Amino acid sequence: MTEFFKRIYYFMVHSNLLISLAAAAQCALTYYILKSPINYEILWIEGATTLLLYNLSLYLSMPKDPSKSPFQRTRWVSRNMSLFWGLSFLAVVITVWTLFHVHYLTLFFLGIIGVVSLAYAVPIIKVKGKWMGMRQVPGLKVFYIAIVWSLSSVGLPVIELYANGATIDWYSANYLGIVKIVFLVLCTLPFDIRDFEQDNLYNLKTVPTLLGKDRAIKLSYAIGFFHLILIALSPNPNNVKIALLLTTVLILFLFRIIIFNKGKHYHHVYLLDLALIIQWLLVWLFVKV
Repeated sequence: MTEFFKRIYYFMVHSNLLISLAAAAQCALTYYILKSPINYEILWIEGATTLLLYNLSLYLSMPKDPSKSPFQRTRWVSRNMSLFWGLSFLAVVITVWTLFHVHYLTLFFLGIIGVVSLAYAVPIIKVKGKWMGMRQVPGLKVFYIAIVWSLSSVGLPVIELYANGATIDWYSANYLGIVKIVFLVLCTLPFDIRDFEQDNLYNLKTVPTLLGKDRAIKLSYAIGFFHLILIALSPNPNNVKIALLLTTVLILFLFRIIIFNKGKHYHHVYLLDLALIIQWLLVWLFVKV
C-alpha cells in the first residue's frame, strides 16, 4: 500500500498535476475565506493555466538529452512525452472553454497575470548581453512566484466576484492577498534551499545562494512564525484561523523532521505543494463543522 501511494505521489509531482490541483485549491480557499459561492470556472482556469505554465517552464529547461539528466523528474518526462503533451493539450482545451464563461474584466486581469507569469520563465530582459527571465534576477525568484500566485489565487476570484456585482470585503481580500504572499514564500523558499548546490554550480543568485544555506533555513522558520502572527491578527473567524494555523504548524513540523533533515530526499520538498491542498481541505472541514 505504501508503494502504491508513493507511485501516485511521484506521478502527481512529475506530471505537474499536484501543483495544478494546489492552484485550484488555493482559489477555492479564497472563496471560503471571503464567504462567497465558488465559481468553478475560475478553479478550472486556474488549474489549467498553472499546468500549462509549469509544463512550459519545464520544457524550456529540458537539456538536449533529458534521458541522461541526473534528475528523476526530467528523465520521467522524457519517457512520457506523449502524456506530457496530452495533458498540455487538455489544459489548453479547458483554458479556452473557461475563457468563454468568465467576465471580460476577469479576462483582462488574467491576461496581466499571464504576461507576468510568462516573464518568469521566458527570457524577456537583457542583462550584460544575455537574455534572461525574471527567475534569474538575483534574489527575486521566490518573491516573484509568491506575488504571481497571490494575484491568481486571490486576485482572480475577487475580480470575477466584483465583475459580477458581488459585495467584496476589501479589507479581508487585501489582507488575504498579503498573507498569501508570505505563505507562498514559506512554501517556495525550501525548493531553492534544496537546489542550493545546483544553483551555485550554474551561478544562479537565489536567496539561499545569496544568504547561505543555513541562514536561508533560519529565514524559512522566521517566515513561518511571522505567518502564524499574521493569521492570528487576521479578520477571519476563529474556525478559519485555527485551520490556517494548523497548516502552518504542519509545515514547520515538516521542515523540522523531513524537509531540512540531513537525510532528506529530493522529492520531499514537494510535500509543500501538497500542503497547499491540505490548507484548503482543513478550512473546508472547519467551515463545514
